[in-house]
Amino acid sequence: KSRKIRPGKGKMRNRRYVMRKGPLVVYAEDNGIVKAFRNIPGVQTACVTKLNLLTLAPGGHFGRFLIWTESAFKYLSKIYGTLKSGAPLKRGYTLPRAQMENADVARIINSTEVQSVLRPKMEPP
Repeated sequence: KSRKIRPGKGKMRNRRYVMRKGPLVVYAEDNGIVKAFRNIPGVQTACVTKLNLLTLAPGGHFGRFLIWTESAFKYLSKIYGTLKSGAPLKRGYTLPRAQMENADVARIINSTEVQSVLRPKMEPP
């Protein structure tokens, strides 16, 4: 069960039960999705334009199960744009690019191209 009795004195203050977070359904157009999912306990719905970090990762814990509708997934590229084009709905916003294409730093440092340019290792006196 996802509903458990709260530890502590909150039980006496009319906050007896705590419910775990369930899956989050993200939609772009509400064609009866909210009414369909509101009777299922633990399932929440959110519009793609109103997404919030606390709804995506409640309590700062990553790994919430998200269910995206196809229209909501396509709407993300309108909001945030792609790596090739800017965002049509946000003026002057581009997605952040990775600083390094290859993040395997140990392989880069130990490569023959880098090692041939380095000075030899100094011996301690």
